[in-house]
Amino acid sequence: MVITAQEVAALRQKTGAGMMDCKKALIESGGDFEKAIDFLRKKGQKILADRAAYHAGEGAVFACASSNNKQSFLLVINCETDFVAKSELFVTLGKRILEAAVAHNPISIATLEALPLGNQTVQAAMVAATGTVGEKITISAYETLTAEVTVPYIHTGNRLAALVALEGGQGEDVLAAGKDVAMQIAAMAPVALDKDQVDSTVVERESAVIHAQVIAEGFDSNKAEKITQGRLNKFFQDNTLLQQPFVKNNKLTVAQYLKTVAPTLTVTAFKRIGVGA
Repeated sequence: MVITAQEVAALRQKTGAGMMDCKKALIESGGDFEKAIDFLRKKGQKILADRAAYHAGEGAVFACASSNNKQSFLLVINCETDFVAKSELFVTLGKRILEAAVAHNPISIATLEALPLGNQTVQAAMVAATGTVGEKITISAYETLTAEVTVPYIHTGNRLAALVALEGGQGEDVLAAGKDVAMQIAAMAPVALDKDQVDSTVVERESAVIHAQVIAEGFDSNKAEKITQGRLNKFFQDNTLLQQPFVKNNKLTVAQYLKTVAPTLTVTAFKRIGVGA
């Protein structure tokens, strides 16, 4: 039978599989679109084994909050090419896995992969998708936050997401503030919530670098200590969330901005993860 280029292109758009794989699948299935998809899916296990050493460096982030906003979920699903990451099959699979996470609240990636997804497991669904698209598909990150209010944010392009946990207020204004802060986390990449949470090795390394720079500038040891401390404080201001200038009003820190929304409102935790992180 004759398989048209339009039919091949339609199957490729639907699945993200290669052109020749799509053509072969349509030929083997007698032109039946759904049977062609099943044909591709059945190749999953072999393709997964064949591509075990391949690097799945592309993909997308998926994030959402529970219905009461008390818990938020974030996961990163990887594939090998940007084309597949944008395909309908890949995006739909990611959304379904995220829904399974919300429904069952697994504690790890392994637990998530063992969850039911339709009439199979999450892991089996990823293997089937691998057969369809011809690329390795994996879950590389899975994070949750629980608090009085949690807010997820997905940055433009679906390659970076942030979760933020807030305590000290509820309501639409708090949700809006949480989104503002989550956007700040995505854009400014803070290393910690405040200076007390910065890893001691990071502080030591930064202090040593700053001190060496100050000495190289010609300051004596007494002045060098004071200047080093001042620049270290600037490092904390630039790199810890609550001390950062709020991007929508840099006259306020993030901590100060939150208190304009509700007097006791603050961030208690955050997550920031992207594709390839």
